[in-house]
Amino acid sequence: MLLLCLSLFQSLASAIWPIPTHYKHGDTVLCISKHFRFDWASKSDHFDDDGFYRYSWSEAYFQPQENESNHHKPPTREHIVRYAAYSAHDTIFNKNFVPWKFHPRSWTEPDLFNIPCISRVQLHLLQEDPEDVARPLSGSIDESYSLSLTEEGEATISANSSIGVVRGLATFTQLFSKHTLGAAYTRLAPVYIYDAPKFPHRGLNLDVSRHFFPVSDIMRTIDALAYAKMNRLHLHITDSQSWPLEIPSLAKLAEKGAFRPNLVYTVKDFEELQHHAAIQGVQLITEIDMPGHTSSIYHSYPDLVAAFDIQPDHYTYAAEPPSGTLKLNSTAVYEFLETLFDDLLPRITPYASYFHTGGDEVNKNAYLLDDTVRSKDFAVLQPLMQTFIDRNHEQLRKKGLTPVVWEEMLLEWDLKLGEDVVVQSWRSDEAVEKIVEKGHKVLVGNYKFWYLDCGKGQWLNLDSNDPGQYQDYCAPYHNWRAIYSHNPLTNIPTSKQHLVLGGEVHLWAEQTDPSNLDQMVWPRAAAAAEVLWSGAMDAEGNSRSQKEAAQRLSEMRERLVRMGVGAEPVQMPYCTMEGGCGA
Repeated sequence: MLLLCLSLFQSLASAIWPIPTHYKHGDTVLCISKHFRFDWASKSDHFDDDGFYRYSWSEAYFQPQENESNHHKPPTREHIVRYAAYSAHDTIFNKNFVPWKFHPRSWTEPDLFNIPCISRVQLHLLQEDPEDVARPLSGSIDESYSLSLTEEGEATISANSSIGVVRGLATFTQLFSKHTLGAAYTRLAPVYIYDAPKFPHRGLNLDVSRHFFPVSDIMRTIDALAYAKMNRLHLHITDSQSWPLEIPSLAKLAEKGAFRPNLVYTVKDFEELQHHAAIQGVQLITEIDMPGHTSSIYHSYPDLVAAFDIQPDHYTYAAEPPSGTLKLNSTAVYEFLETLFDDLLPRITPYASYFHTGGDEVNKNAYLLDDTVRSKDFAVLQPLMQTFIDRNHEQLRKKGLTPVVWEEMLLEWDLKLGEDVVVQSWRSDEAVEKIVEKGHKVLVGNYKFWYLDCGKGQWLNLDSNDPGQYQDYCAPYHNWRAIYSHNPLTNIPTSKQHLVLGGEVHLWAEQTDPSNLDQMVWPRAAAAAEVLWSGAMDAEGNSRSQKEAAQRLSEMRERLVRMGVGAEPVQMPYCTMEGGCGA
């Protein structure tokens, strides 16, 4: 038996993504029985002699049970672990691949005749889950796990929470390859892994307002996020261009604000998405951007919106067309928001601890056309914005939700935000420094690195072909290497690093629809997933090697493709077969 560290073992398909905290493996070949069972031992009110409650799941239990798809209640510990077990079995036997791309041309598959076979996987849940397991605050859930696989085929995953079991099972599936004869096997035994995330918030911000994405597309994205050990899906669900979210008490919002009557997320759709995310340890965070980016409200409630669709010079009043912002000193606006939140927030609180109230790119000129203000003077507007945010955040807190805002509310508008408020940064590393210096928790997402929509060129049409007018504010295209190179802790002093909760990659959808969603997100989002799970630096304090990562990310991409995700290739087979294409 040979025991190797991952960094020394490039020629074989040994890819774990994200890279674990500690990982050692050997070179013994084991098969895994399609009829293997899960033995689950968990802390419970009803104990065995050693303090654990035990039962087994055979193949008959690999299909999700009825209560797993009951969207009237958030998933429990049993639902989460059972769904993870089902997903692991399905991935190993139905979504696996023959790893020829990751071996030299002379490679031959291992002989699986008369070798040990894994017949059971022991799952040890070492502690009781907290009550908020389906909607944890950042850092309140222990996602760590340990995984061991002996040469004799004894497999054990131990974790302090059901979410840790989910993460461990995702890693377990990545140990296995498909044989051309149809069997599944690993050639890495014995395996010893201990793993834990660097950051508690690891997410994707998906804009579903510029283009509408069917529920099935979002669910597939959630599956991929969970497999990459990301734990947040931030849905930027409304904007100037459309309002696709059904609000029963304000039915006209979606009826008139959506692009088409059928391009709407119904109450049932929305709950289904939240449940599908929560059962995989992914929290869906909803954003209703305001007071800017709200001109879609005009179609149903025109009296609430100022500076609607000013042409031809929309730039004077908004970042992009159509212009329009909620009035800033309007009793009618406050009554509207009261009704909106009273309807929406109770449907969010079972599945999330956060709600995003937006606050980006508010153009002061718009308030010149606001009949409740008639001014662009900061001294006039700033107290009104403070009142606006205070009102919204107080209603959130009463519903048990923690507010999230874009960085402008703190850094540009100089608002006094509650200590609980999370500030999402997008403009620079320097902005992140300023946010933590003010003592606020922050999410990183520098557009120069982590914007997935960059590099596709200007989407607005010009009156002429003058190349001097052509712009792409965030070019060039950020390939996975650029995303992988960004360290969320850049220039953050050690004493403030605890305030960096993690971050998100962002897909603004002006030029993305269902036809290219997967290619725009994957595998680039997985590059950020490793930075956020494993850290940008290795154990020796050095930046991680792109050459080493490329091999593992290439295999992760193959696994995503087998899951039905149309992820772009990382590199050509020559590179993966010959050990990498270094500069």
